[in-house]
Amino acid sequence: MEKQRSVALHTLGCKLNFSETSTLSRRLEQEGFQKKSFDDIADVYVINTCSVTDNADKECRQIVRRIQRNAPDSFVVIIGCYAQLKPKEIADIPGVDLVLGAAEKFNIVQHIEQLTKNTGSATIYSCDIETVSGFNAAFSINDRTRTFLKVQDGCNYNCSFCTIPMARGISRSDTIASVIKNAEAIAASGIKEIVLTGVNLGDFGQGPDGKKKQENFFQLIQQLDHIEGIERFRISSIEPNLLSNEIIQFVAGSKKFMPHFHIPLQSGSDNILGLMRRRYKREVYREKVQQIKTLMPHCAIGVDVIVGFPGETNEAFHETHQFLHELDVSYLHVFTYSERPNTLAITMDGIVPIHIRNERNKILRNLSFKKLQYFIAQQSGAKRKVLFEDAEKNGMMEGYTDNYIRIQTPYRKEWANQIVDWEI
Repeated sequence: MEKQRSVALHTLGCKLNFSETSTLSRRLEQEGFQKKSFDDIADVYVINTCSVTDNADKECRQIVRRIQRNAPDSFVVIIGCYAQLKPKEIADIPGVDLVLGAAEKFNIVQHIEQLTKNTGSATIYSCDIETVSGFNAAFSINDRTRTFLKVQDGCNYNCSFCTIPMARGISRSDTIASVIKNAEAIAASGIKEIVLTGVNLGDFGQGPDGKKKQENFFQLIQQLDHIEGIERFRISSIEPNLLSNEIIQFVAGSKKFMPHFHIPLQSGSDNILGLMRRRYKREVYREKVQQIKTLMPHCAIGVDVIVGFPGETNEAFHETHQFLHELDVSYLHVFTYSERPNTLAITMDGIVPIHIRNERNKILRNLSFKKLQYFIAQQSGAKRKVLFEDAEKNGMMEGYTDNYIRIQTPYRKEWANQIVDWEI
């Protein structure tokens, strides 16, 4: 009898990658593979990569080296954004056997079944990103209390710092009918919260071939609001120019869509926003935050911001810092700009020295800490609903309020995957 092959999967990067890794894991298990922890010895290791920052590239290489030390006879498969952008570079990493680009990662089962160990360069299955079309639905399940449900992929925006359009292709979406079907399947599994994910979520409605359908993101969330069994929906991230007033008003009146938005800003300087090729001015962002807070004073608002972009002078950084200081937002995700090949930004003048980029990152992370503490203090004494996760660490468990405040408390098994009333 043939020995059952084992597989271990690891995800780098965003919620979208997590949803896809989980889906690929289920497919492999359905085909007879035994799923193992990534720290265990497995026959096949699959790394789903990110390439938003240089650190993600380095982390991939470090993981491959670790596998080589611990399991030199195992197969190593690299998929994801890094695999699409730099397949030949990855193929030359000692220990890598297979590289699957954007069009091939969902055919992973057949590729793994044909794997043979070789001592030369890895086998590459990639393509020109311009030819990538079609939408592959994905969602994480049995991995967390929350599920990441992919509803959109790719992006047409071509921001000057970003490699994602080159790694994932044009904007394309699932259909509302298919999203509803997947949400119902998730509800049947007992999961209570769905996080909607995509590369450019607010652009939902582009067909699988990139052509516009008669559907949009507002229509999608209206339909999802009626799903039985799911008690919470979150919008993972949405561009400020696509966050319409009707979406904000809808979330304010919904019992299922949580009072929590994550809205990329990237810079508080209109000049830098222009160099970044962002599709809004900072006043548009301010107006969105003000409208959210007028309708939902308790709403959490997260912000993505990049420091050290070419041309970011001391004055431009001060503009960003002051703008964020004045905004009624809850926390910041601060990214240090890193040069990415084949982007417009890499050709720009005004390079910011690395040590200054790092200093600015620290300044904004300190601001983020103060913002979050202030937001939590504002909620003191309020009663919110907390969805607790099952994981136990040092006798404690944690969960999140509807407005995304993390709560920690001594572990109680009966609270796992349950929504509990809680006083902040």
